[in-house]
Amino acid sequence: MTADTVGGVWTYALELAEALSRHGVEVVIATMGAPLTQEQRLQVRLPHLEIVESCFKLEWMDEPWADLQQAGEWLLHLETQVQPDVVHLNGYVHAALDWQSPVLVVGHSCVLSWWQAVKGEAAPQEWGRYHHAVTHGLQAAERVVAPSQAMLALLQRHYGPLPKAQVIPNGRDPVHFKPGEKSESIISVGRLWDEAKNLSALDQVAGDLNWPVYVAGEPRHPQGGAVEPEQVQLLGHLSFSALASWLAKATIYALPARYEPFGLSILEAGLSGCALVLGDIPSLRELWAEAALFVPPDDPVALRHTLQSLIAQPEQCKTLAAQARDRALEFSPQRMAAGYLRLYGELTQSTVGPPQTESLCRS
Repeated sequence: MTADTVGGVWTYALELAEALSRHGVEVVIATMGAPLTQEQRLQVRLPHLEIVESCFKLEWMDEPWADLQQAGEWLLHLETQVQPDVVHLNGYVHAALDWQSPVLVVGHSCVLSWWQAVKGEAAPQEWGRYHHAVTHGLQAAERVVAPSQAMLALLQRHYGPLPKAQVIPNGRDPVHFKPGEKSESIISVGRLWDEAKNLSALDQVAGDLNWPVYVAGEPRHPQGGAVEPEQVQLLGHLSFSALASWLAKATIYALPARYEPFGLSILEAGLSGCALVLGDIPSLRELWAEAALFVPPDDPVALRHTLQSLIAQPEQCKTLAAQARDRALEFSPQRMAAGYLRLYGELTQSTVGPPQTESLCRS
């Protein structure tokens, strides 16, 4: 299984690997993007989980093509060593390599759909090579997975048709995120430099609210530059345990996102008993339905009014928080693992005969 170390895919990969291990599935995670941090190393709780590291650029980074070629050679060499039953890619372009094992690709996000949602226009021509390479990879994969119907529709629109595609929602273990004694506070989580998270809208209205607004996330872009908010209180990058503590205390979680194919931080906030105020976009409507309040991402007046209304109505806050937690509990690691196990079974059966009864496949 591939994973990048600069976003939520790392968390997803660890959560899935741990859930799969309960079914006897051995996972080797090949990382790219950046070296693992000390914190990430500490997050690896499975004693037999193998992590193989690299620092190759990811496909959305500036001029990644030489790195992607070298990464492809590295991954094929790794396949000969591991001899996996399934290759589970969390990136696109390497699906087109000459693999010996069946390949599935999970589409967590992409540049073309990000650009359309954030900029309101098609990505410029400089992304043409990216478009071609991603299309080639997706078309080569035996299966394509997305964490939401909305994300799957975007993949179909930009790179399709993808006839062998399906949705498997992400999951988080509720043991790590529980409601605590709530304080009069609002929190959000996200990379401040990512326009998709739209945290600038929260910064714009924070000064008009009676409660403090905290933002946990990295202000520095991985390729240079930083964002400095004016009204919200920046917590910076938090450790896993520190973030869980902040979410447990916060009453409201706000993310007026323009683009969010799934949103693990929203799921963590829901598990933590936060009332959710989210951007009114198809993916978040799909996932959170009646368990959140929705605001147009580019309407700060609506965002301010919604947050002020919740602050003034504590009982509504409690009701909304309870609905969010109930919904969040549906996105369990067990459900996620079950979906992938079925898919792995289909792939291995079609390739190497009937699946083993104990499901001892390596991914």
